[in-house]
Amino acid sequence: MKRLCLILSLGVLLPAPRVTRAVCPLGLERVALGLNRPVGVAWPDDGSNRLFVIEQHTGRIRIVDLSTGAMRETPFLDLAGLAAGNEQGLLGLAFDPLYVDNGLLYVNVTVADGTTEIRRYRTSRTDPDLADASSEVVLLSYAQPFSNHNGGWLAFGPDGCLYISTGDGGSAFDPGNRAQSLNTLLGKLLRIDVRGTNGSTGRYGIPPDNPFVHLPNARPEIWAYGLRNPWRCSFDRATGDLYIGDVGQNQIEEVDFQPASNAGGENYGWRVMEGTRCSDDSRAGGNPPCGDPSLVPPIYEYAHAVGVSVTGGYVYRGRKLGGLQGTYFFADYGSARIWSFRYRDGVLSEFTEQTAELNPGLTNISFLSSFGEGPDGELYVLDLVDGEVFRMVSTAEPIPGDINNDCRVDFTDLSILGENWLTGTP
Repeated sequence: MKRLCLILSLGVLLPAPRVTRAVCPLGLERVALGLNRPVGVAWPDDGSNRLFVIEQHTGRIRIVDLSTGAMRETPFLDLAGLAAGNEQGLLGLAFDPLYVDNGLLYVNVTVADGTTEIRRYRTSRTDPDLADASSEVVLLSYAQPFSNHNGGWLAFGPDGCLYISTGDGGSAFDPGNRAQSLNTLLGKLLRIDVRGTNGSTGRYGIPPDNPFVHLPNARPEIWAYGLRNPWRCSFDRATGDLYIGDVGQNQIEEVDFQPASNAGGENYGWRVMEGTRCSDDSRAGGNPPCGDPSLVPPIYEYAHAVGVSVTGGYVYRGRKLGGLQGTYFFADYGSARIWSFRYRDGVLSEFTEQTAELNPGLTNISFLSSFGEGPDGELYVLDLVDGEVFRMVSTAEPIPGDINNDCRVDFTDLSILGENWLTGTP
């Protein structure tokens, strides 16, 4: 069982699933525009109904009031002077689980010399819409050998630990074989305790149940390895399961999975394997060999004839699209195609292409950089080039008696109605 870091008193089709359609037709409604390369959203659990959008190259964090639809003109935080390569800049944002009490937030940035930094800031004590730039603390930093494959995602897991995705260091085919090496932070998922002090800088802690804590010469921050460029990942807010969108090389894009019950230590295969295929790089052989049972295969993969850069998404847990509860949405950055499926007890089902509804004619979204989840579990889609944020919505007319918003009236609605009557819920 995982130790809690939070101390209190996230082509080729595998397998060939049965295809069904969601009951409600879907669409997108614009939430914000005029952004500069938006690549992620986050929100503090403070009841304010604010969505914070990060701009990759400007280093700005913008606030959208979801109650009014207005975007605040003054940035919440402005981190000018970051690296401006295509895969560099401000890449990730996470709010502390104790944000209401401590006002802390964390960012993943690539600084001007190419180094990745995990920084902590504090919100202004007098203005909740402003962060104090002078409060900056660098918790962790690591050099990037090349300008690409920076990873960039970070989020707090259900255990209160901060999880960080790192790319393999860049170039092509991981020339340093860093993803398979446990003595480097590159090509990994990291897990740290933001309230600890026994990390390399003394500004974070190492959870004692991290899988490689007692292995000589291994970095104790490592939670999982064998990843190429895990650009966007997410925790299922209902189950704690972790979904990882890992961008491929020449052959395969993949979605990896870690159940909430796992104790870490997974090897997802890169550069030995790309998805379920052996790498086409002659240097990729070695230990473990291709096909070794210790390598964890993806739950889904597709070939480059379908798309060239996976954008990991979220499991839908909102209430406005009731028929989609438990459905995982993801996309391809290059082709702008969008898909969904359900994954439960090791079985993938209900695979559906959603492009015709969510990106009709491939015209609404030029490059889908990221998905996002709002405070209420509703899902958002970000367009990198056009600088827009969209919310997934149902385009169906309301149906009287459809309490769970799945576009049909059935026994489920009757059950909810009865439960609401017994509990006095309106």
